[in-house]
Amino acid sequence: MKDILTRCKGKSFVLIFLFIINTIGSFKMIYALSLLNGIENFVRFFVGLILLLLWIGFTLTYLKKLCKRKSKYFIYIPITIIYSILLLTGSNYIFKTYKVIDKITTNSIKYSSSLVTLKENNINELDNIATGKIGIISDKTSIDGNQIPNEIIKSKEINNEIVKYDSYIKLLNGLYNNEVEYAFLPTSYVRMFKNIDDDTYSSIDEKTKIIFTKEKTVKKANTKNSSLKKPFTVLIMGVDSEQESLENSTFNGDALMLLTFNPKTLNTTILSIPRDSYVPIACFTGQAKNKITHAAMYGEECMIETIENFTDVKIDYYVKINFKGVTKIVDELDGVEVNVPYSFCEQNSDRKWGSKTIYVKEGKQTLNGEEALALSRNRKNNTSKCSSEWTSGYRSDFVRGENQQLVLRATINKLKNINNLNTIYDLLDTISDSMETNMNTNEILSLYNIGIDIIVKSKKSNVEDLLGMKRLHLSGYDARLYDERTGLYLYDYVLYDGSINDVSTAMKINLNQIKPKMIKKFNFNIDEEYEEEVIGKGDYSNEQNTIS
Repeated sequence: MKDILTRCKGKSFVLIFLFIINTIGSFKMIYALSLLNGIENFVRFFVGLILLLLWIGFTLTYLKKLCKRKSKYFIYIPITIIYSILLLTGSNYIFKTYKVIDKITTNSIKYSSSLVTLKENNINELDNIATGKIGIISDKTSIDGNQIPNEIIKSKEINNEIVKYDSYIKLLNGLYNNEVEYAFLPTSYVRMFKNIDDDTYSSIDEKTKIIFTKEKTVKKANTKNSSLKKPFTVLIMGVDSEQESLENSTFNGDALMLLTFNPKTLNTTILSIPRDSYVPIACFTGQAKNKITHAAMYGEECMIETIENFTDVKIDYYVKINFKGVTKIVDELDGVEVNVPYSFCEQNSDRKWGSKTIYVKEGKQTLNGEEALALSRNRKNNTSKCSSEWTSGYRSDFVRGENQQLVLRATINKLKNINNLNTIYDLLDTISDSMETNMNTNEILSLYNIGIDIIVKSKKSNVEDLLGMKRLHLSGYDARLYDERTGLYLYDYVLYDGSINDVSTAMKINLNQIKPKMIKKFNFNIDEEYEEEVIGKGDYSNEQNTIS
């Protein structure tokens, strides 16, 4: 009798154990599938229903075997264990991927403000600044220029005289000219000011030092929960930094691409915005005109509002990517095929020359990550660094914008060939530290449906051909204008109103906001090579444009 009870207890323990691991695996997978909102909804529901029915079937089998005195229950041990391992492995993979995607999206912005002084100042700690004027930004809406500094002043009970400035450049000049001994600046101020086209700030890291820093995280308003079924816009903002992560990296306004996408027609427009474009800056007093790159000093919100104002197109989403992220993406894809327009040399992703210099020859070829980044960055001939073989040809900010579009197109075209889930996960995991977007997780997941539609329709053709990628161009003229904030005459690119209007119209048509005009006549000559029309690129020189 004791032997029978012992065997029953042993059987009960085994069956209960099998029931527990089967239950954990089944419901963990069902929950994981529920996270993939918007992806293959019918398939997910069907698979979830099958898993639930299988769980019920296994449970009834365990109960039946538990009640029988003699049963070959041991054959269910390997079946249940293997089945449960498969469920747990699959659900863990989904959870990992979801976590990586969730890491890319953000609903908050981290601001960081530092108290800066000249290196010749012997004071190295905040507690020791008993005397000396302190400069801050007068704009109370500026988080890193006014709000954080005032929080520091209050919490540390600082009684020094406070001098207010209406711009960071005037504030820094005040520090340089000894109007103030200390200045509250964004922690990434070195990168901000080194990008200004003037030698005054080229050695700012050697002339100044930080004696105190405070960070503050501010939550953004929730973005709409959308499946991206309607036309939308995306602003791609490049962060040109040697750092691997976006953490504590400032957006510097050097790379700006505004995309519109229509998910029904799959039509896309791409507009590269030159960094020196002379436009009204949304966060400047009276929206004074200045280089658009200077809007980046006040964060992506100022940049987005500035672009929205002068293009008259609402920006739905932004993607901020560290330029080092470009190397990671391209290398993860085993390179991208680009028809390089000219031979060039460029510093590597760590901004190093010499043995680290990147050399790329003209012609169609597969570029690795460093080479693709070098092409995206190149806007100067670099005659002082390389021989004539690598320095001929015209280079400019416009050329760089076109190069960035070449790399973007090549990357999109390569993405369609991914057919391995591990590659997708590795790609997301690789760039998770280098990319940030205000898309929520569900919106990012809904890109799956767009991607599947593109892959099915493109088949053997290039994705860029299917998407009908339309290049847009901002025409203008060169000018050297006085900048009140720096007190210098700086180079600016003054945009023609007609070009802005044509570009804006093209984007609105793709967004279904206005109807296109039908072309009734079309001239064609088989003997002449077709040249793609670039909207906004033309002769607008007869227009009267104001620069004030």
